[in-house]
Parts: sequence; C-alpha cells; structure tokens
Amino acid sequence: MALIPSQVLRVAILLSYFSILCHYKALDMPAHQTYGGSWKFLTFIDLVIQAVFFGLCVLIDVSCLLTKGGDSREQERQLRKLVGLRDWMMAVLAFPVGAFVVFTFWSLYLYDRELVYPRLLDNFIPQWLNHGMHTTVLPFIIIEMRTTNHRYPSRSWGLAAVCFFGVGYVLWYLMHQVTCLEESFFSAMMAVICVFYTVGDVLNSYIWDQPHTGTQRARTHIARAHTHTHTHTHTHTHTGCRLH
Repeated sequence: MALIPSQVLRVAILLSYFSILCHYKALDMPAHQTYGGSWKFLTFIDLVIQAVFFGLCVLIDVSCLLTKGGDSREQERQLRKLVGLRDWMMAVLAFPVGAFVVFTFWSLYLYDRELVYPRLLDNFIPQWLNHGMHTTVLPFIIIEMRTTNHRYPSRSWGLAAVCFFGVGYVLWYLMHQVTCLEESFFSAMMAVICVFYTVGDVLNSYIWDQPHTGTQRARTHIARAHTHTHTHTHTHTHTGCRLH
C-alpha cells in the first residue's frame, strides 16, 4: 500500500495548481496587459491544462466514492467516459505539453536566461512560483502516470492530436508580431512536442507492461475474474472504481 493514497496526492496537486494560477494572475506585469494577456504564454496554458487534468482526476475519484456499491449501468457508462477523457488528456496534453515546457524552459535558461526569463522578472515572480510553473509540472505528471494506468490512443491518432494542438497554438501566437528567433522556435516546437508524446507513450507502457509489474497485472486479472463472477450483483462496485 502506498504511503500516501493516490486520491490524496491528486487533491494536493490540484490545490497547488490553483495556488500557482491565482498567484500568477495576481502578478502586475506589463506583458499581461498586451495582446493575448497570459494566454499567449505556453507556460500559462500548460498550467491551465494541468489544473483541468488533475481536476478531472479528482472528479473521477469522488464519483467512484459516491457511486460505490451502486448498480446503475448509466452511472458506469458516464464514469467510463470521464476516464476516457482523462486518459486522452494525459496522453495528448498533460504529459507532452508539460514535459515540453519544463525541458525547453530550463534548456534555454541554462543557455541564456535572457531569452526566456530575463532577470527583470525576478522583481515580479518569486522563486517558488517560478519552480511551480516550470519545474514541479513534470514530477507531478510522472507521479500520476506511476500511480494510474492510462490508456493511450493509437500512435497515429495521438500524434495527430498533438500536432493539431501545436498548430493551433502557433497560429494563435502568430496573430501578433514575432521575431525570427521565435519563428525558429515554433518550427522546432512541433517536432519536439511529438517526441515527448512518444516518450510518454513508451514510458506509460514501460511502467505498466514490463515484467517487473507482473504482480500488478496479476492483481488486475484477479479483479477482472472477480468482476466477471459477480456481473449481475456487483457490476458497478468492481468496474466503476477500478477504472484507474
């Protein structure tokens, strides 16, 4: 048994994102007053994605708790839809966008911080908030991946969805003037974010499909067998809350 239940971890992570978003929106920075406001920054968009994703995870946990013991097929069907949406968000948005933000920010920061995080911002953004936006995102999403088996879409459909998001963001950002450096960055962005989608897919498969997780798979098979035996009397109990 884990030291901290995954449900508690998700609530804690969700609250941390609420805190980060509230503090970020409260910052009085000139860039927030220009075209697009905070929404032109991929970091802010990523924070919203992560908050929505973990909010959905918490909603599923609460739904499982509230409907435990019920036998409503409609409730089970709705719960499965939520789980499908959660897994899609994890695969297409939460992991690849979060990993991209962390990787590119710190790579550029180490190369030349003035390109991505000028020293002037130290007067506006405290260090803890900077790390909340650009560091803890990746550990949080890896914790979620490690505690929950997410079903990834087919590689082709997943990459197509990631590219659609990337193109949409580029078009949105290009609506105002950009520099040659930013154009080069956007050209590389599509390839890198697709790489991170593939990394997430491979990592999820490694965590849940490798031989060292044989015990976990055995437990899953036992649970499924138990579910099949009690199909008519305990359908929701054994399927609804084992959707994680």
